[in-house]
Amino acid sequence: MELGRVLTAMLTPFTPDGAVDYAQAKRLAIALLDSGSDGLVVTGTTGEAPTLSMPEKMRLWSDVKEVVGDRAPVIAGAGDNCTADSVEFSREAARTGVDAILLTVPYYNKPTQEGMYRHFAAIADAVELPCIPYNIPGRTGVNMTADTTVRLSRIGNIVGVKESSGDMAQIAAIIEGAAPGFKIWSGNDEDTFGIVALGGWGVISVATHLVGRQISEMVAHQLAGRGAEAAAIQRRLLPLIDALFCTTSPIPVKYALNQLGFEVGPFRLPLCEPDEASAARIAGELRRHKIDLPLPV
Repeated sequence: MELGRVLTAMLTPFTPDGAVDYAQAKRLAIALLDSGSDGLVVTGTTGEAPTLSMPEKMRLWSDVKEVVGDRAPVIAGAGDNCTADSVEFSREAARTGVDAILLTVPYYNKPTQEGMYRHFAAIADAVELPCIPYNIPGRTGVNMTADTTVRLSRIGNIVGVKESSGDMAQIAAIIEGAAPGFKIWSGNDEDTFGIVALGGWGVISVATHLVGRQISEMVAHQLAGRGAEAAAIQRRLLPLIDALFCTTSPIPVKYALNQLGFEVGPFRLPLCEPDEASAARIAGELRRHKIDLPLPV
């Protein structure tokens, strides 16, 4: 299945007592596709993956793929900072029927560039699914360089990278040097305009929970050479994007959906509700923007 340009890093809904709300996860998946997303990343950082057990992750992958079917790709967040565990998790993800795997640069270990390369190469060798490394130095403590990413692009089923470094020079070097067909998704909503302008593929987004259709429109304008129209949308959305990252993600976006009446439940510790100032900022931006997500009557 073609991996879309505008993908949502999907929240994991919980029931009031803290259990995974699988029924609401399926409703959210369909709502996101109905409001502009081309596909979904399930159990990524935005899905509070560090707090989910492996059985919970597997059921989420399976349930979301079952309800989505062939309509859109489902990408499983299956990476870990242990290579052997990542291989096992990726094989389990493949058995649930997902279309691709997202794999975070190993965190806490602070591997060398060679260690990163071997980590991702070992996972790619163990599964047939498309694999997407995820470079997010702000959370992992280490940056995967352009040279390492370009090297990984030569592995057949490593099909792209989610880039959250915010380093446009590094991203440009990847686009310039990667194997033909290798895709670069923006991992920061604020960077999407610039990355697509450089020749990137699209975005794996948090903000598409709320404004998926508008972000899809912005990307389409940019790809069609209508830079002024794309820039106008990006400028309009930037205050909302800033609010969605005013404290640790996914706290703001989960709070926003609950405020809008699309119940996604509480957080799992160590995440918790936003402070009063952050909550007021998020609520204020929600009032200023058109929301694309279908909301309950």
